[in-house]
Amino acid sequence: MTAPARRLFGTDGIRGVANRPPMDAATALRLGQAAGRFFNRGSHRHRVVIGKDTRLSGYLLQPALTAGFIGAGMDVIQVGPIPTPGIAMLTRSLRCDLGVMISASHNLYQDNGIKLFGPDGLKLSDAEEAQIEALMEADPADGLATPARLGRASQLEDAAGRYIEWAKASFPRGRTLEGLRIVVDCAHGAAYRVAPTVLWELGAEVVPIGVAPDGVNINRDSGATAPSRMAELVRERRADCGIALDGDADRLVLCDEAGQVVDGDQILASIAERWAAEGRLAGGAVVATVMSNLGLERFLDGLGIGLHRTKVGDRYVGERMREAGCNVGGEQSGHVILSDHGTTGDGLVAALQVLALLAETRRPASDLCRRFAPLPQMLRNVRFAGSSPLSAPRVQDAVAEAEARLAGRGRLLIRASGTEPLIRVMAEAEEEALVAETVERLAALIAAVAAEGALP
Repeated sequence: MTAPARRLFGTDGIRGVANRPPMDAATALRLGQAAGRFFNRGSHRHRVVIGKDTRLSGYLLQPALTAGFIGAGMDVIQVGPIPTPGIAMLTRSLRCDLGVMISASHNLYQDNGIKLFGPDGLKLSDAEEAQIEALMEADPADGLATPARLGRASQLEDAAGRYIEWAKASFPRGRTLEGLRIVVDCAHGAAYRVAPTVLWELGAEVVPIGVAPDGVNINRDSGATAPSRMAELVRERRADCGIALDGDADRLVLCDEAGQVVDGDQILASIAERWAAEGRLAGGAVVATVMSNLGLERFLDGLGIGLHRTKVGDRYVGERMREAGCNVGGEQSGHVILSDHGTTGDGLVAALQVLALLAETRRPASDLCRRFAPLPQMLRNVRFAGSSPLSAPRVQDAVAEAEARLAGRGRLLIRASGTEPLIRVMAEAEEEALVAETVERLAALIAAVAAEGALP
């Protein structure tokens, strides 16, 4: 039977403006009730673990979700600020039926989101999310717990410590980071305590920034989406490299000793090359998305390593990794999944694999982290309101014409964001001028059509 379509869930859970549907308390309550009912299987005491980043609106959403889960008969374990991969880990280690992360990842504080993990620590499938949405629309009293079967709430005090030890265990045994000076930007987000602690306990000299969250400064001019301050500080302090995480620490970008930023494609290349040399790369391939640069594909091919591409979203990367038997995958944006160590993207754990190479070889990050020359690639985001401008015939005609021009010379990718009302226009080719002309022309047309659609 075909699963119902999803309306609330996007590429990475549910996301929206805080205190407005669907990121309001009423929706969070219904979600807790529905997800609790969906995962209430068997006669054992059911448990859900809830974490969050540092957004002010987390104080609004966590109690509402908690009430919903308690009403569905689930015991709730609250852990406070922790990286998203920490919730995936705790869901399994605490033998919970469900894990919940309250975060809008790299978005600014005005937004928030809710991500769900199954008992295996994996993000839910499209079909599971659709079934939960259907339960949200059903009678809210149907299937809720009797008064005697209501759940309870508790606080897990050592959650951050558990994640710290788990992250450190991913670092090669017997090695340290002694002698390395590392700048780490935590984006005033979920990793503001754990990331500097992990690096320091492994022996590094740590220069932390973005570690003073106030509820509204998460990702503001900091972190993986704004790495310029991190790069500047690397140069000022003559650090060996820099690490910039996003608000929930499931993605990262690096910079080398010269302050040059390194994206997720280069990180995948570095890890895959080393793991292949050590006989650790499973499946003979890496999994990436349609956004990854063609230069990555060519580099891997030269090493005899394949590349599987998926649609954008780290959970789709994870699904393909399991299908293909791969243990390295990720996105150009910095989500890196290393299934030997975790079930979802983990910026800190991925960074530790690169830092292990620096510590072992004592070669500069500019050498280790720049494994290929990327093809010229350009991305433009076009915001819209109302219906998608991609359905307009003249946009479709222009896209077809651009694809014909790039045929055999490069790639064109036009897609709607799964987390924001944006159309992403990306092109790559050997000729930089052709890339720029193609992207600018299409972005301008899509923006014009979007503006016309917004008129009354």
